Amino acid sequence: MVGSEIQLCILTLSAMKASGIDCLLKALALCLLLSSVVFAERSAGTGPPSTGAKKYVTARTMRGAGIERNIELGVPLRTHSIYAPYVDSDLQNRWFSFGADSYVNTNKHVRLTRGVSSQCGWLWSRLPLTAANWQIEIEFKISGEASHLYGDGMAFWLTTERAVEGPVFCSKDKWNGLGIVIDTYANSHHTYAFPRVMAMLGDGKTEYDLGNDGKANSIAACSAKVRRTDITTKLRMIYFRDDFFQVQVQYKGFNDWTDCFVIRNISLPLNPFLGVTAQTGDVYDEHDIISISSHSAKLVTTQSPLAEDGSTKGGKKG
Repeated sequence: MVGSEIQLCILTLSAMKASGIDCLLKALALCLLLSSVVFAERSAGTGPPSTGAKKYVTARTMRGAGIERNIELGVPLRTHSIYAPYVDSDLQNRWFSFGADSYVNTNKHVRLTRGVSSQCGWLWSRLPLTAANWQIEIEFKISGEASHLYGDGMAFWLTTERAVEGPVFCSKDKWNGLGIVIDTYANSHHTYAFPRVMAMLGDGKTEYDLGNDGKANSIAACSAKVRRTDITTKLRMIYFRDDFFQVQVQYKGFNDWTDCFVIRNISLPLNPFLGVTAQTGDVYDEHDIISISSHSAKLVTTQSPLAEDGSTKGGKKG
């Protein structure tokens, strides 16, 4: 109980005290019942937000989130981009490291997991991402022979730590930063379809809701058929510090980007590391990274063309 609930109970107990012990006990029982209802509502996320909770504004599209931005790509971020052949003559990459079960096919991809059970693979940037505003485009592939049971999925990370293996798609639990999960296997029943693309902002303390596929942690999500497609699958992330974060997915056609979600009022940790991880369990798939292309980004102010009298079209003369 907080705020108005406490005040209500204090007033009720004070009023009932003069009426005898029976009334006092009834009032106390009423307060306990009220507190349990409030606690249940907030635990389920249906009640009013707790004091200090971050109020994100989420929507499917930029327009739906009330955002109108003209974005232009800046300089390429070579330190956070990777392409074939992925490694140099020493079989290393200057800007990324690989680990666990991942391996490199220099002509095709970085394979994070093979199509066998109990695999775990990762790819992490060696340096933190210092740009305040950026766009990251990741070409990936999730494939496998199974048509019904497959998994588990992969995740894209922007976190303060790097290359720490754990139970969350081969990365550590209780992370600090942003995780974007592509979950291909449902551990519990849901009203939405899988694969599921989901955003989770970790505070370094909160555990991932593994049994419910991150439902308790999700701040935005969408369903996207990114597995076993004939179309090149890509995920695009756009971030402007203290403004918004957007995810789009390409899986329907070439350069046909589907809006997944937009989050306003979000701030990521400064200078996060970029990572991609994947894992399989009893069911499995092949999870590949084909390329990562990163750029700084900036907002472009568009001006109306000048009319012959020197005024802007649709506006007043300056």
